[in-house]
Amino acid sequence: MAKISQTAIVGLSSRLLEEQDALKSFVSLLETEQQALLGGNPEQLLALSENKMRAANELGKLAENHKNELLAFGATNGVGGAKAWLQAHAANLLPVWRNIQQLAGQAQQLNRINGVLIQTKLRHNQQALTALQNAAHKTSGLYGPDGQPHLTSAGRVLGSV
Repeated sequence: MAKISQTAIVGLSSRLLEEQDALKSFVSLLETEQQALLGGNPEQLLALSENKMRAANELGKLAENHKNELLAFGATNGVGGAKAWLQAHAANLLPVWRNIQQLAGQAQQLNRINGVLIQTKLRHNQQALTALQNAAHKTSGLYGPDGQPHLTSAGRVLGSV
């Protein structure tokens, strides 16, 4: 295997630090989303979801880049392969690598919890909407188009036989 240049290691270090920072920002974004979900702040969620999608796409690109770079340097595919390569060629990057792994796990957990919160709120809103629709159907014959009470009787007209 060819020796990896110090310049290549410095470049990899820079990209891993960039990914670590992006993950920290993503975790913070997920925590903000969770607070909005728990605090009943739905107007904040649309902007957060757009930011979350952009951040997730960026993280995907960063992860793909470091994976391809490590594979090109001779690492085997997978988390264990990257860790083994770093131990052998750039041990000083192991703390950053471990932090990336920890942050990715934290982001995954937060995203799962937020998904459960969203599903719970969606279910609650659907139940409330159904209750309102049922109530509207039951009272739809109470008023006429002119806004005046329009009560229909199910019995016979007074004075008729």
